[in-house]
Amino acid sequence: MLLAACTSAPAPVPPPAPSSQPPDLGKFTTQKLAWSPCGEALDCAHLTVPLDYAAPDGPTISVGLLRHKAAKQRIGSLVVNPGGPGGWGTSTAAALAKTPAAAPLLDRFDLVGFDPRGVGTSEPRITCRTDAEQDADRASDVESDMSPDGVKKQLAETTAYGAKCAEATKYGKTLLANVGTRDVVRDLDLLRAALGDEKLTYLGYSYGTQIGAAYAEAYPRNVRALLLDGAIDPAQGLVDSLVTQAAGFQDALNEFGKWCACPLAGTTAAFQRLVRPLIAKPLPAGTRKLSFEDAITGTFAGLYSRGDWPALKAALAEVARGNGRTLLAFADDYYQRDHDGHYSGAIDAYFAVRCADHTRVTDRAAIDRAHEKMLAGAPFLAGGTPDTSELDICSTWPVPPTSAEHVPRVEALPKTLVISTTHDPATPYQQGVDLAKDLKSALLTYEGVQHTVFLDGNACVDRAGIAYLIDGTAADARC
Repeated sequence: MLLAACTSAPAPVPPPAPSSQPPDLGKFTTQKLAWSPCGEALDCAHLTVPLDYAAPDGPTISVGLLRHKAAKQRIGSLVVNPGGPGGWGTSTAAALAKTPAAAPLLDRFDLVGFDPRGVGTSEPRITCRTDAEQDADRASDVESDMSPDGVKKQLAETTAYGAKCAEATKYGKTLLANVGTRDVVRDLDLLRAALGDEKLTYLGYSYGTQIGAAYAEAYPRNVRALLLDGAIDPAQGLVDSLVTQAAGFQDALNEFGKWCACPLAGTTAAFQRLVRPLIAKPLPAGTRKLSFEDAITGTFAGLYSRGDWPALKAALAEVARGNGRTLLAFADDYYQRDHDGHYSGAIDAYFAVRCADHTRVTDRAAIDRAHEKMLAGAPFLAGGTPDTSELDICSTWPVPPTSAEHVPRVEALPKTLVISTTHDPATPYQQGVDLAKDLKSALLTYEGVQHTVFLDGNACVDRAGIAYLIDGTAADARC
């Protein structure tokens, strides 16, 4: 998912230390998970956690889990999260259980995927827009209108969005106030205990690396191993986050252009000539329309992995012929919209967690400056305002944030491993370099163009990551 942060504080502070939690969590730490079959060689369960850790005797919610049991010589559990925020760890674990590259890990670990609170199979789920409202928002051109009236309309819509989230989500503002990474990390430690593991072995992708880094900071002595792939730098603020990510996608588009060598999208100028007319005239895409914003999003989605480039090339050629169906399908995959028009809820969870995790920007001039910097580093975005809606949403979010960007302060942490890709569009390479430095991790550099790489078929990366998770061996390396 595209990363966004909402920050403006000049001296951000880290989230509260776990020691500030009420001490009586015994009924949660000693719970027994009721696993039941939910697929071939798969079991599912729910972990009960406090809605609000400041009131552990109050209402409870649940975290959805999926497990594939170790085949032999079990070391313990390997807990996995795919990122987002809003990604389903249960789906990721089910997919990895069928991945040949993961076989050595499936022998030694119970592979456990978890859906963070408010996400996926966890209950209740964060709910904001209906399916029809999500479709209408994507088809709208309001984000491309930077006139004073257009900006006013954007702010009204984003304010209404936050209010709708509070109204439509069970427990309303109370849940929204407790869905950030601070609380996900607390849930993760309860999960570790419920799994019977003295120490946590964890695999996090993308936003999952932020969860892992926060866990390392909060519970360093409870860590056995952390492998963090596609790292987010928790010290990075809003403007830097948006600007560096936009530049990351520009870099990936440039690499795509070199590979493609196609007249329709081989350069930024060619890409703009292809998609900018959609601002005024969306393109037919079956029974729907391809908007400019969806064209940008679909291109983002196609740039995540080099393996998708042939399909992206074909989709852009299709746009040139007057048909937006395939590029719209790329955007649908990004937004997790199925063929029946149903959304997974990932986008709503994404905004809720981002707004909980970062101090907010309320200065419109600062938002406008951030947009200008984004376009300076990523001219292929010109014509629209992707991502700035997130700043507006967080600026009027109905509950205050619970965390802020900061340099992690970690002591007594065992060796960890960060994987960073040289042309990662969504979490640019330097973020992994910085996180590895902050956590004193080994850094595995992958020279390629894609977002996250572990267990995706690169033998060099997979050997290093598997050796680390099984034996704890890690050193700086390149693949």
